[in-house]
Amino acid sequence: MSARMPAVPEERVSAPAGSSFAEAVKAAGLTMSGPNAIVVVRDAGGTLRDLTAVPEVDTEVTAVPMSSPDGLAVLRHSTAHVMAQAVQDLFDEARLGIGPPIENGFYYDFDVPKPFQAEDLERIQARMKEIVKQGQRFRRRVLTSREAARDELSAEPFKLELVDIKGEASGAAATEVGSGELTMYDNVDPRSGEVVWTDLCRGPHLPSTHLIPAFALLRNSAAYWRGDEKNPQLQRIYGTAWPTRPALKEYLAALAEAAKRDHRRIGEDLDLFAFSPEIGKGLPLWLPNGTIIRDELEGWARQTERRLGYRRVVTPHITQEDLYFLSGHLPYYSEDLYAPIQIEGENYYLKPMNCPHHHMVYKARPKSYRELPYKIAEYGTVYRFERSGQLHGLMRARGFTQNDAHIYCTRDQAKEQFLEVMRMHDEYYRALGITDFYMVLALRDPANTTKYHDDAQMWEDAERITREAMDESGIPYVEELGGAAHYGPKVDFIIRSVTGKEFAASTNQVDLYTPQRFDLKYHDADGTDKQVVVIHRAPLGSHERFVAFLTEHFGGAFPVWLAPEQVRVIPIMPELDEYAETVSQALLDADVRVDVDASDGRLPARVRTAVTRKIPLIVVVGRREVEEGSVSVRDRSGQETSMPLADFVRRVRDLIDTRSLDGAGHLRAGSDATPTEVDATD
Repeated sequence: MSARMPAVPEERVSAPAGSSFAEAVKAAGLTMSGPNAIVVVRDAGGTLRDLTAVPEVDTEVTAVPMSSPDGLAVLRHSTAHVMAQAVQDLFDEARLGIGPPIENGFYYDFDVPKPFQAEDLERIQARMKEIVKQGQRFRRRVLTSREAARDELSAEPFKLELVDIKGEASGAAATEVGSGELTMYDNVDPRSGEVVWTDLCRGPHLPSTHLIPAFALLRNSAAYWRGDEKNPQLQRIYGTAWPTRPALKEYLAALAEAAKRDHRRIGEDLDLFAFSPEIGKGLPLWLPNGTIIRDELEGWARQTERRLGYRRVVTPHITQEDLYFLSGHLPYYSEDLYAPIQIEGENYYLKPMNCPHHHMVYKARPKSYRELPYKIAEYGTVYRFERSGQLHGLMRARGFTQNDAHIYCTRDQAKEQFLEVMRMHDEYYRALGITDFYMVLALRDPANTTKYHDDAQMWEDAERITREAMDESGIPYVEELGGAAHYGPKVDFIIRSVTGKEFAASTNQVDLYTPQRFDLKYHDADGTDKQVVVIHRAPLGSHERFVAFLTEHFGGAFPVWLAPEQVRVIPIMPELDEYAETVSQALLDADVRVDVDASDGRLPARVRTAVTRKIPLIVVVGRREVEEGSVSVRDRSGQETSMPLADFVRRVRDLIDTRSLDGAGHLRAGSDATPTEVDATD
């Protein structure tokens, strides 16, 4: 989710020895203020450097504007420092954790005696505004040794721990210490030159807090130190910062819309799913309404796969450990597996993925080239251990059911089969009103080959087949170096909801390596046995993640064919209940999901209840409808139409049979209140 910022080209600048990069940028006539202000430079090695830095020799660098991805990260990291300073100004006992920039914002962790309250965030935000107006300068300072760092940070126990792990830190911790020299960033009062606050940090930062244009604090939550549940629990404050006030307003509006569409809230309101502490974290219970959505998606997938020649299979939920040694999941994937179950002296594991089982289905009997491509599909339930802090409703669960399939084919068939997989994605997404999507081609990093298999020719062939299919698909894609699996390149489909949130919907691969490990062969026309190519695909991902996405995409206002209750019939008075049941039965006979609300409530209240439940079609019947054999139909727009009952039944069936999106909630609505934003230039 992001506000749209206009792209500004980065320009090369020559910086003479002995002059600061800021002087070089100014001499080049580049802007030093506003949303496109140059905030840092990038050297030839790709390292971002402060504008206050002075090169020892003539140096050519790239000027980085605030509106660029790197510039936004610097803006947000600098704002995180301002927030941390404000917290310690207001709360003497607060001790510092980590404060990195993140997508669309920043956070900072604090050790405080009690959790922050809403009014605390208001005070912190007000103090931040004061700091920004002061125009404090960010000044980098190199520490001479770890001992010097420990002396200076003696009152900050979490920073001392970072100093001790210097060179080993990763993730957010690497924002503050890395493999290079230890540095501090001082916030300096521009009038007195006094250092008013200091933080351990690698940088870089803005030249001055004056350059922070607009920011907002969003929320606070508990967070384990360095993400480990064994460590102390800290208080994390999240914020966001943007180069302009309109960009901030747009982002806050998108956040408000996303909050209204949060699948966890809507799932509870519409009785789609639930979690039970007695069953365990991350293991969802599908309630009847949610199960309908699952079943409709699965029925659609079965129909599509049947048309394309797939055969359905079912595989066990637990498996003897030897299979996972063969597949390579043991020992390399063991942290993501549940602990083994010992049965009669043998270890069994809950299934983490379907691939190895499908390979054994393929091997169940010999195959001829005439049987290829051999396509098998399964909605297979798998289990993976996710840390509690990473669980997120249906989006990140420990048990989930995948729309999984594997295609076993010859090399000559591989490109066309992979292209068919991409077209299947395109068909599914567009049918659901998802038009904003692209692919990511994850490739191996030639500079770091230790995590990949070493058959160079196999890598070259897999990349060629994959890239050719992607090029022919016409679907836009980007490349990501280093993201490949150990056995080959992979293609992720990224879809974007109406709120702007991006989701990795599915992962697909052309796999030349696994057939070698599993000895997956076919008998060719020339009488020899040859290895197959395996294509992994899961266009609809998992039920859990995809239903969560659709819930947010549609805001719970599912199209008629997916809606758990498609029609609600409301008689305006008790003596019309019999006709309401006649209407209901006509719809039931047409295989429409319908319910009758003949409760004692007043008509407007019963209609409001149906609207709140996001039922797409509300039928109100009165005396006139009884006399005419008709119905009065209200759709989600609030428009009411009268029509004969038979015509209405045909209309509903047409909406279902064509999987129409009429009336669905995938067109973005307006947003209500947003968090309080701060225009730092006021």
